[in-house]
Amino acid sequence: MIDISVKNLTKFFVIGENLLEDFSFEVQEGERVAVLGRNGCGKTTLFKILTGEMDYDSGEVFINPHKKIGLISQIPRFPAGYTVEQVLRSAFGPVLKVKARMEELENVMALGATREQLQEYDALTARFQAAGGYDMDVQTDKVCNGLGITPQQRCQEFDSLSGGEKTRMNLARLLLEKTDILLLDEPTNHLDLRSVEWLESYILSFKGTVLMISHDRYFLDRVAQRVIEITDGHAEFYSGNYSFYIDEKQARFDLQMKQYEQEQAKLKQLGYTVERMKGWGINNRTLYRRAMSIQHRMERIKKTERPKTEKTMKATFGQKDFSGDVVFKMKNVSKAFSERTLFSDVELSVEGGERIALLGDNGTGKSTFIKCLLGEEDCTGKIQFGPTVKFGYLPQIIHFDHPERTLYDTMLYEKNCTPQVARDRLGAFLFQGEDVFKTVGNLSGGEQSRLRLCMLMDEKINLLILDEPTNHLDIASREWVEAAIEEFEGVLLFVSHDRYFIEKFAERIWLLEDGKIRDFKCGYSKYRSILDHEAAQKQPEPSQPKPKKEKPKGGTKEVEKLIRRLEREIEKQEQLVAQLDEKILASGADYQELTRLLGEKEEAETVLMDLMEQWETAQENM
Repeated sequence: MIDISVKNLTKFFVIGENLLEDFSFEVQEGERVAVLGRNGCGKTTLFKILTGEMDYDSGEVFINPHKKIGLISQIPRFPAGYTVEQVLRSAFGPVLKVKARMEELENVMALGATREQLQEYDALTARFQAAGGYDMDVQTDKVCNGLGITPQQRCQEFDSLSGGEKTRMNLARLLLEKTDILLLDEPTNHLDLRSVEWLESYILSFKGTVLMISHDRYFLDRVAQRVIEITDGHAEFYSGNYSFYIDEKQARFDLQMKQYEQEQAKLKQLGYTVERMKGWGINNRTLYRRAMSIQHRMERIKKTERPKTEKTMKATFGQKDFSGDVVFKMKNVSKAFSERTLFSDVELSVEGGERIALLGDNGTGKSTFIKCLLGEEDCTGKIQFGPTVKFGYLPQIIHFDHPERTLYDTMLYEKNCTPQVARDRLGAFLFQGEDVFKTVGNLSGGEQSRLRLCMLMDEKINLLILDEPTNHLDIASREWVEAAIEEFEGVLLFVSHDRYFIEKFAERIWLLEDGKIRDFKCGYSKYRSILDHEAAQKQPEPSQPKPKKEKPKGGTKEVEKLIRRLEREIEKQEQLVAQLDEKILASGADYQELTRLLGEKEEAETVLMDLMEQWETAQENM
């Protein structure tokens, strides 16, 4: 069954320049499809057209009318004062209406119930259970735990959150809505590694259809079943994940280039023959007619277009020679804000040539650690650099002192270079023509990162510190940054949630967790296997035995005894669930403890539901 069908779609913003032109594709029910292409090629525009947020100029768009579609980049407006918890609860709108009506009937029936009221209540109860009403709390806790949404955040007002936090909360709401078709526009942005891994697991088990835009290559390899690439407004199809797409795209390029070169060689040879025969045919009409015949054949030959090679940025990091063994040392370094300790008693030593990834969940203090290292934040302890160390730093949040200046002026003033050198350096970073006269403040996040890298790469450094260097960059730009880093021979220290980037460069990993930094002197794959082994070593909590369903042996007294006993067990089980709820609220900052408690609560609620079923059966036998 087709869930999404687009035929001959055309969309333009400037007349004569089509963003999408005769764009066609289909997505079958249950498929997980990635939409790739350079920034600005029309990916997000396509998603807005699919949800009806944006109109199009021609073509046909079909969405299965029996399916519910959700777009993560659309953040609905909520009433002033709405908390995150209320936003999450809005995912259960229809279920909550049923619950409200059930509560109304309960209040009415407390004074005496009619047959009609009992029938309505039974029907509502069945609807509530079928819609997952009894699992609302468990599902909400699971999703929030997976996406790293703490109990404290759930109490915050939604409007007080940052754009990234709103996107994360909206992703949680969308997952709770049980949407049939998910449109995910950069879903891994603003998520830490643990949350990204959880989202991967969720999507892999999701029964519906997924259409996703992402620059996270590791995520695409794990999740995508096929790829649609937008190239010059048209769709190119690849029947595999990201790695398949890369290999197949190169193979197609090579084949097209080979065909082009063969055709050009043939046409060149025929052209040479035509010219010679025309010369010979001045006094020989037969030779002249044959020459014209060959020329007409050349014109009829279907010519292969020369495959386009994408523009690439050509620049490398300037490097300063390093003398000595130790680049920097940290001894008893600690940092705290009020009563919260980010890290304490850190002792680390870094030598020349090392490549280190600093990992950890969002909010653990990775960026603060970098700022302490660079002296931008105060901390206790001792940090000592080698005498010839000079560092270059790319922060996560790019800031320019004069955002009103153009790119050209920024290079002239801040790098103190000649006009020609400024032009050459900007050109190497694909800022060409009129682009150099854009104001810095009007650049996108990716363009600002590119400009800051342009300024950074000219400096002579031997310690390169990067905080989320691939944020806001499309895949082509990420690959260019990686190519530049590969040429850098100094020490590399970086913070990143891009597992593809981490796996490529990290030879040593620092994990910031629970206020401590664990030092893994290995790459990402071995680091993951160590953590997986440690998790497997931990013995799981013994699950509660499921109570056996008992049938009364006979007689009203036996049934009454069974009902009373079941009511006592139900009361105990409800108290256990309530205690677990209190523990869950108290453990919001401890991911592992929260995961364990949520598992216990799910088991306890299963036992409670089983006891309730036995109680209902016993009531029927009265």
